[in-house]
Amino acid sequence: MATYADAFSRSIDDPDGFWLDAAEAIDWITPPTRALDDSNPPIYRWYPDASLNTSANALDRHVAAGRGDRDALIWDSAMVGEKRTYTYAQLLDEVARFAGVLAAQGVTKGDRVIIYMPMIPEAAIAMLACARIGAVHSVVFGGFAAPELATRIDDAQPVAVVTASGGLEPGRVIEYLPMVRDALALSASAPATVIVKDRAQVPGSAVDHGWLDWDEQMASADAVGPVEVAATDPLYILYTSGTTGKPKGVVRDNGGHAVALVWSMKYVYGVGPDDVWWTASDVGWVVGHSYIVYGPLLLGATTIMYEGKPVGTPDAGAFWRVISEHRASALFTAPTAIRAIRKADPEAAELAKYDMSSFRTLFAAGERLDPDTFAWGTETLGVPVVDHWWQTETGWAIVANLRGLEPMPLKPGTATVAVPGYDVQVVDAEGNRLGADAEGNIVVKLPMPPGTLAGLWRDEARFRSSYLEAFPGYYLTGDSGYIDGDGYVFVLGRSDDVINVAGHRLSTGSIEAVVAAHPAVAECAVVGIHDDLKGQRPSGYVVLKSGATISADDLRAELVALVREAIGAVATFRDVTVVEALPKTRSGKILRKTMRQIVDGEEYTVPSTIEDMSVLEALVEQLGR
Repeated sequence: MATYADAFSRSIDDPDGFWLDAAEAIDWITPPTRALDDSNPPIYRWYPDASLNTSANALDRHVAAGRGDRDALIWDSAMVGEKRTYTYAQLLDEVARFAGVLAAQGVTKGDRVIIYMPMIPEAAIAMLACARIGAVHSVVFGGFAAPELATRIDDAQPVAVVTASGGLEPGRVIEYLPMVRDALALSASAPATVIVKDRAQVPGSAVDHGWLDWDEQMASADAVGPVEVAATDPLYILYTSGTTGKPKGVVRDNGGHAVALVWSMKYVYGVGPDDVWWTASDVGWVVGHSYIVYGPLLLGATTIMYEGKPVGTPDAGAFWRVISEHRASALFTAPTAIRAIRKADPEAAELAKYDMSSFRTLFAAGERLDPDTFAWGTETLGVPVVDHWWQTETGWAIVANLRGLEPMPLKPGTATVAVPGYDVQVVDAEGNRLGADAEGNIVVKLPMPPGTLAGLWRDEARFRSSYLEAFPGYYLTGDSGYIDGDGYVFVLGRSDDVINVAGHRLSTGSIEAVVAAHPAVAECAVVGIHDDLKGQRPSGYVVLKSGATISADDLRAELVALVREAIGAVATFRDVTVVEALPKTRSGKILRKTMRQIVDGEEYTVPSTIEDMSVLEALVEQLGR
């Protein structure tokens, strides 16, 4: 692949040839003779005649190749002050034995297993063990409330739940076992088997509930080998929020997933088997699935699993310590983590304490990387800060700056260009393709590449209605934005974040970008609120940087002037409220919809994914709602 243009063109014009070549990076039991099954559009499948085992590709083949002594997984817990390293041979042994534990409980190919665990190595071991025996895992973010867990149990209908006594957050302990107990009581599909990894720091144990103890089961377990599965068989179900209140179970297959993740590690991230790679996320999210567990291990690299926060565990140098100590080449995190570090340590005094010579690239995704954070990260770290854009549904990047193929000039505010395999377009409300710089709905022309969602768990009708029917022949991303004359894609926010001000459609993401550029602003959110005259108007909520001394009136005046200059008087931006913090999900996304409902005095439901309820409560009190 000499150039990006050549790779992209071939991926669109000859997807079969392109992805068959990419499939050579995977060890197949039955190699594919064709890549794309397009016999049932708009439903597509990849590698329909092939078979493999994902766990064997992540572990066994590296050991067989003589790399068993290579570090596979480094666990670094700032919460308990403990570090643990597993070589590929050691991780294979743990996974094969836990696969034996599951098999001894009657778990077989095609069965579902719910994994409800904190950021400990056993979470990754359980995922890989399921893949080893052909079971379908569904990881639920550790700490989700019992009703949310019960909903997922009822949808997936698992034969087992794998959990731990609890998780640790700064200043608090989250006990999982009472929530598992309550979820099972609420569920109509409660499994008989529950396996618990005991943590000394958290009250409660398996014996309290008559469940199985992880360590006891492992002590007598027989290691089992990998089971052959079809490339099109499901590897996992990952639930994402649905507009109806019922979560959508995104299904990922085995074959396309393995090919896409190895390809992405090499070409999107520019990472090789000798690199140490760190994704600062959680295994409960798609980022953790793809780039804590599967991507780096399928490649044969070393992956870091971190239990802690970017600040407060113990300070704003936590991320720099992990990079320095473990000689990480790259970090993948959410922009909100960088903003948190910047807010606590705007001059980056903590950074100077660490040797960062191994560090090559900072990757950001999960939310929009605002230009100010991009600039601060670039100047402070002295390495490329690379935005990229993708979704739970796609499983890997839609738009990126391909560091291992042909790195392109970085522009603030854009995730760069469409990744090979993704024919990204912008269309208007009627589905007409728009030209350069025209804002509209971002869509992907079908078929999407391997590794993207194969469907929704046992709900094809919802799969079609949610993603495929709005614009026939296209996948609906749900995001709005535009593509500039250089082919760079600018993602401005969810389509429902476009507001109508006196007949003018404006993106709140565009206004946020202007507000975030102010030197006193650490982070911000702009939401569209009701206006009797204009229908809607933008309202800004701003968190100040540490040490900022500007008055609220001066800040408001300066921000109003900036928005007027950048976007125009049509935005009618005049509301600015300084807040201590913005309410967010545990994955770092700002709860803009909930904020809008609070400001408008509407009824609202607190999302189960909220990170800190006290932040939302403080906002409600401040706004007098």
